[in-house]
Amino acid sequence: MIVSPFEPFVGQHCETTTNGSLLNQLGIHLTEPMLFGLGEGLGFIYWHMKSMPHPFIGGRVKPFELTRTLVRNLGLQLDVKETASAKKAWQNLHDALANNRAAGLQLDCYHLEYFTNKVHFAGHFAAVYGYDDHDCYLIDTAQQGGRVKTSLESLALARSEKGPMAAKNRLYVIDGHTDAQQITQALQPAIVNNANEYLNPPIRNFGYKGIKKTATELLPWFRNSSAGGTSEQEFQTTAMLMERAGTGGALFRNMYRDFLQESSELLDSKALLNASREFAVIAELWTDVAGLLDKAAVTQDEHPVSEACGILNEISDLEFQSMSALAKL
Repeated sequence: MIVSPFEPFVGQHCETTTNGSLLNQLGIHLTEPMLFGLGEGLGFIYWHMKSMPHPFIGGRVKPFELTRTLVRNLGLQLDVKETASAKKAWQNLHDALANNRAAGLQLDCYHLEYFTNKVHFAGHFAAVYGYDDHDCYLIDTAQQGGRVKTSLESLALARSEKGPMAAKNRLYVIDGHTDAQQITQALQPAIVNNANEYLNPPIRNFGYKGIKKTATELLPWFRNSSAGGTSEQEFQTTAMLMERAGTGGALFRNMYRDFLQESSELLDSKALLNASREFAVIAELWTDVAGLLDKAAVTQDEHPVSEACGILNEISDLEFQSMSALAKL
């Protein structure tokens, strides 16, 4: 069973790639930065629970909030199904595809057979557009292969995995219609809302305060993991996720930079153009942080970690200034 017609979206980030694919089927074609910005996606989180092997650094709002916000800002409808039953989860997927609708899935990428880096992360997304007796056909990010497939068994495991950020076999379908006027009218409120959310975090682990907290936590984390013999794996993985998967690094800042530039042209706003230029600088600093964490992992030297902490404090100040200006639009 294959959805047709279906136009896959080519993207760098899993949730925007998934939503782009679902919107393509509705005839709504937006750039990935526009999907991210209209989803009010920019954020930051530093999170560590006893059940987690090491802290998680994230550079965006929590999983699925971007989708909910994007759909609301575009005036579309979102049909979400969740269940603890594997049988019901499969039926929900079958029903969506039987109606010739591609669907979004929230998954733990550890179980997906096309993933080469086996890391548990249950906040991953992919669009499913078909299946046969053995495999399910998905659209994932360009770096994961774009059009990919995984066995039905592995998909079931990925959908039902428990742990941080996991959802209960979450599946969603987007419906409706939007137009250029509604998109343009949604830009300024989306920017202001995102800025206010970022500047007023509920706890100190989020937003610019979370970046400051990360700057104080990195050295103790590195020393503890070095003593336990896990620092190389943990810091290389963190650097890889930050820079290539976007969990806390430059990807989302570059994406927001481009969103602000697109918005500046649509709204004829010099303030947005200036903010776009500021995020270009910020993104480069995030790349520097990821590089330093990778260097520390390879050399087992804590000096690059100390340098990264200094840059994180600088990033926090710069993002606070940029988001404060955007909140006043």
